Amino acid sequence: MKFFTLLILCFCTAIQLHAQKSFSLSGTVRFGDDPVAEALIYLYPDSSKQVTSDNGFFHFGSLPAGNYQLKIITADYGELFRKVSVENKNVKLDIDLEEGKSIRLKGIEVRSGNELVSGKLNDVSGTSIYAGKKTQVIHLKNLNANLATNNTRQIYARVPGLNIWEYDRGGLQLGIGGRGLSPNRSSNFNIRQNGYDISADALGYPESYYTPSSEAVDRIEIIRGAASLQYGPQFGGLTNFVMREGPKEKKFEFTTRQTAGSFGFFNSFNSIGGTIAKKKLNYYAFYQYKKGDDWRPNSHYDQHNAYIHLAYELTPKLKITGEYTFMHYLAQQPGGLTDAQFEQDASQSVRKRNWFTVDWNLISVSADYTINQHTRINLRNYTLQGGRDALGILSYINRPDPGGNRDLLSDRYHNFGSELRFIHQYRLFGKEYSTILLGTRAYSGLTIRKQGDGDAGSGPAFSFTGTEPSESDYRFPGLNLAGFAENIFQINKHWNITPGIRIEHINTKAEGYYYKTNIFVASQKITESKENPRSFALLGIGSSWKFDNGTEIYGNISQNYRSINFNDIRVVNANARVDPNLKDETGYNADLGYRGTYWGWLYVDASVFYLKYNDRIGSIFTRDTNFMTYRLRTNVSDSRNRGLELLAEGNILKALTHGKSKYKLNVYVNYSLISARYINTKNTAIANKLVENVPPSLLRTGISFGSPRFNITWQYSYQAKQYSDATNTEITPTAVDGAIPAFSVMDLSLSYNWRHFTIFTGVNNLLNAKYFTRRADGYPGPGIIPADRRNIYCTLQFKL
Repeated sequence: MKFFTLLILCFCTAIQLHAQKSFSLSGTVRFGDDPVAEALIYLYPDSSKQVTSDNGFFHFGSLPAGNYQLKIITADYGELFRKVSVENKNVKLDIDLEEGKSIRLKGIEVRSGNELVSGKLNDVSGTSIYAGKKTQVIHLKNLNANLATNNTRQIYARVPGLNIWEYDRGGLQLGIGGRGLSPNRSSNFNIRQNGYDISADALGYPESYYTPSSEAVDRIEIIRGAASLQYGPQFGGLTNFVMREGPKEKKFEFTTRQTAGSFGFFNSFNSIGGTIAKKKLNYYAFYQYKKGDDWRPNSHYDQHNAYIHLAYELTPKLKITGEYTFMHYLAQQPGGLTDAQFEQDASQSVRKRNWFTVDWNLISVSADYTINQHTRINLRNYTLQGGRDALGILSYINRPDPGGNRDLLSDRYHNFGSELRFIHQYRLFGKEYSTILLGTRAYSGLTIRKQGDGDAGSGPAFSFTGTEPSESDYRFPGLNLAGFAENIFQINKHWNITPGIRIEHINTKAEGYYYKTNIFVASQKITESKENPRSFALLGIGSSWKFDNGTEIYGNISQNYRSINFNDIRVVNANARVDPNLKDETGYNADLGYRGTYWGWLYVDASVFYLKYNDRIGSIFTRDTNFMTYRLRTNVSDSRNRGLELLAEGNILKALTHGKSKYKLNVYVNYSLISARYINTKNTAIANKLVENVPPSLLRTGISFGSPRFNITWQYSYQAKQYSDATNTEITPTAVDGAIPAFSVMDLSLSYNWRHFTIFTGVNNLLNAKYFTRRADGYPGPGIIPADRRNIYCTLQFKL
């Protein structure tokens, strides 16, 4: 017995001595105040490897005392070595790459951060995998643009193949569509903020009524159709807004931006941020108020937007993050125009009683846990509690406002979601590190939708007349359960293959009533209770070959899916009708491209794509038995979209002076060719016709010259002619359907910095081009929605 007691004591003593001699080495990699994510950290002499998190954090555990050397490799800042001595305590480092700007290594001089606006996502970022996928990052801190109005044309100027609807004067809503998909409130993209859903109902009504303030966004991440495996089955892919955080090395930072512009525009943006509590609590918060009119009457708007971010590092391995977003706006909508009205005077308004209001509340709580240098877990929980109300006259725009009661469409959204992600790096055949990602998603969405008569006044009175809505009253609950997995098989240091799978279960329901009207009989109230459960799997595979010069060839193919829900059907609109037998849409995206950074000053991404869309929902221009024209939304036929996308951006002066000039001359070219046609149909009215909302060619280019103190940027955009319906109608009396002519527009932006002050100013639509990008069948129309004419802005920023 004494022998066993002595043995246990010796064993415990050995464990204690081992624990006393094992230490950890952790730290944060940053450039100035900005964390450097996805930096590769090698620890010598044992050759362990880490990748920094989104906050620039890395951690090596169970290290014996001794002398070590860190090798930090980054795409934007070159390489850096740091010697570290680990003796009798855990070591925590703060590595500022800006301090190493004079160090030369292997011909690389670290002088400053990445000056380019565009780039790509790393193969592994946080708990996501992007290897072999078409990805793009927009760094807003390097962008000279009108951020106060979320000027979409400027912010997304470097994203190829993007069709942009320009109809929102203050940047209240985002309308983008890629590769021939409708830009309608960006519903073909999975829109997220810091990784969680922010659209009205990601499952049943994926339209975006809230757009994050560009003044508070650090970067925008865009992943094309192959994002369907990790983020949901949408054809467009993912657009993720990554918000700013408080600076890591300051306890307090204050920024205020005051903007004034044409047509009564005013914007006040104010933020605070920093890191306190022994550098464990990072905080960032802002409040924004904007208001304005428009060059058209009946177009005033007010918006309030607030956001708070708190991230606490409980341990070196565990971080808890909480975020809250509030947004409210009220806008009067001037309505649409007919083609004749637009040509006569695009500034006129023939609707005085149309209003739109939105309330948005987003809450997110997430946990990031680092098990070891190769394994991480992320859990995010989020909810949306919000709604929107649309009030006005939706009758044909070629008829005057008939007076009387207005149409009121009221939505409330109650959504909850939870996603769990596990990512692990392991050695394949004892050589290169491969990476596996496993994840689950549970999502519950509820849309409460009511439609009926509003009051007969002219103000924003969002209440129904009568005891119940006179058109419809529905609850649309939906449930989504999903599991997904992807694995990067790193065959060698050049080649990787990434297969993936997503398994979806979707169950949508409809509970409520609607009124069926007929000119020959009285209105009939019809009660409905429906349910539509379905399950399916999506597959995909990608691959890339990386060359020693930092470039790569990449390709992938992934399945996509879009479910049709009951709330797509039960909206009454005289300008558009919906086929009650709508079917879900299926298809796939395929990409093949070449991308990378040359010589430290030029970024290129050239690719071809193929998008196959089965049972595509589109609009057919048709007539009813009374010979009234209207738009029918139905499964038109299959379509195929194929095209070429090219992006090139470089700092010319950096190339000519070998990086020695304090000035920069950035030039970018973004060009796309898209051929999108309807196929596999016996309907001669649409056979081989062009798919709607697809400009066959898009060109956006610009030049930016400046130094750390000043900058001047010129931008040119061209968009070819497109159509708004599947029959390629040129013109209709109601202006709901018809051609959208080609147009070009220029912008000029300037900025100047002096100590704590920076001034931004510019002219949007420099030559005062007259054009439009959208024909609306409902709000904010119906009819042609003219784009903004020439306007100016001026922003004064103070940062302390």
